[in-house]
Amino acid sequence: MLNRYYNPVQTVEGPGCAGELAALLREMALEEGRVLLLVWNEDVLKLPTFMELADAGFMVCSLVFRASNPTVEQLFETYQATRDFVPEVVVAVGGGSILDVGKSLCCLYGTDLPDADSLRRLIEEKSYGHPAARWIGVPTTAGTGSEVTCWATIWDPERDAKRSVECRENYAFAALVDPELAAGMPVTLAVSSALDAAAHAVESYWAKGTNAVSRGLALEAIRTIMGHMDGLLAGTMEAHEAMARGSMLAGLAFSNTKTTACHSISYPLTMHCGIPHGAAVSMLLGPVFQLNAQALSRPEPLLDALGVSSPKELAEKVCGILRRSGQPATLKEWGTQREELPRLARLGMTKGRADNNPVPIEPATILSILEQIYDSSCKLTRKGA
Repeated sequence: MLNRYYNPVQTVEGPGCAGELAALLREMALEEGRVLLLVWNEDVLKLPTFMELADAGFMVCSLVFRASNPTVEQLFETYQATRDFVPEVVVAVGGGSILDVGKSLCCLYGTDLPDADSLRRLIEEKSYGHPAARWIGVPTTAGTGSEVTCWATIWDPERDAKRSVECRENYAFAALVDPELAAGMPVTLAVSSALDAAAHAVESYWAKGTNAVSRGLALEAIRTIMGHMDGLLAGTMEAHEAMARGSMLAGLAFSNTKTTACHSISYPLTMHCGIPHGAAVSMLLGPVFQLNAQALSRPEPLLDALGVSSPKELAEKVCGILRRSGQPATLKEWGTQREELPRLARLGMTKGRADNNPVPIEPATILSILEQIYDSSCKLTRKGA
């Protein structure tokens, strides 16, 4: 069996590494030095790392993007606001939403998009050419791993869909994974982000495209994340450093495999029920692991990395982590109505994710899983619990 792995992102990780940004930009040998600085908060622009860019000779255009789970319309508005600047590089500083918008813009510049519908068609047909700009990812949350992947999640509530901007030529030039930028996160966001990263790694381990390299990265990511969860709940700097590293490793793992049923099922839970993505996807880990166990020749390394002995224990562990961070751990607690479950099950069949699961799923399968996490995400009812 051949193992293929590819990821060209130059990755710098460690406290204070964001200070390498100016040097990386010089390394890119930009013709005019036009840099779009896309951030999630005005305060970020006051940090010395970003303030010094103009003094270093770069022509900087700064834009604050505050939305979570960016939509097609919001991406189009950002494209309109920045296209005339014609950036050579986009520096995206923030969580997964900022990074996804930043990398998406690189695929849009140089394309004539008169309205949001034309952008929607472009994404649906994946007809963007070679990216007209490059990008650098500077994550401020430890969860998405978006800084080392070549796709972005863009939501389309008007069409009841989750869309993916994918382009193999659109990997970041570099990623600066600085845990000091994530240290101020509220515990609920920190935990939700960490559980999302753990899900990326778990799903990469069993995805159809898994390989020896991605599995090794996934297991190390899971051990790093789950082994420091108590510290994260306590707010230690050591834990934040571990989560930044674990999220990056998980991103490197699923950059080659994509995610599977957990993410597929979670998207409508976020779009229609307002459940934060990390919480939604983590509640699904136990039930989906139970389903997929039959397809794993050796589930023991995965269970060992998670620190559990069974999918049932994993469900209980995730439930406990969510509750300790002050978050609900069931669909009912999040305000979802039971009569919504059949519709959510139908919407959970996300192309590219549902069909990447090692065990085939259909709406009836998803409905059974949603029933399991409706009243208690700590209990599994199917055989093998």
